[in-house]
Amino acid sequence: MEPVFWLVVLVVLLVIEIATLGLTTIWFAGGSLIAFLVSLFGGPLWLQILLFLVVSLLLLYFTRPFAVKYINRDRVRTNVNDIVGRRAVVKERIDNLNAAGLVSINGMDWTARSENESVIIEEGAEVVVTAVRGVKVIVKEPGKE
Repeated sequence: MEPVFWLVVLVVLLVIEIATLGLTTIWFAGGSLIAFLVSLFGGPLWLQILLFLVVSLLLLYFTRPFAVKYINRDRVRTNVNDIVGRRAVVKERIDNLNAAGLVSINGMDWTARSENESVIIEEGAEVVVTAVRGVKVIVKEPGKE
């Protein structure tokens, strides 16, 4: 039964890795492969678990820096969530019902929507960014809930 367990763990970890492509579970998939092989040869459960942990941690420690440096180097990192909490100036009236609104944050224009669907925010008003959803910022007027 132990080989089936390790095989299931291996497949689940590989599926997660393929789905995310984030180099998050591949190290543990390697550990589960070794534990699977040990279980096939009748190794005791404590040895399987120990090898799973040791191999996973060794793979993580020795190969992750290489993988992050060379495999994920083309990934563009953004700090879009850093604008949450910042103040912006409304450049175009924000009206959720008419899908309209534009704000300027640090000199960059963003499509904007009001946090409250029924609130219309006029051009020139100062707002605070409360969230980012896709390419739109969600805003509210300071002091108004």
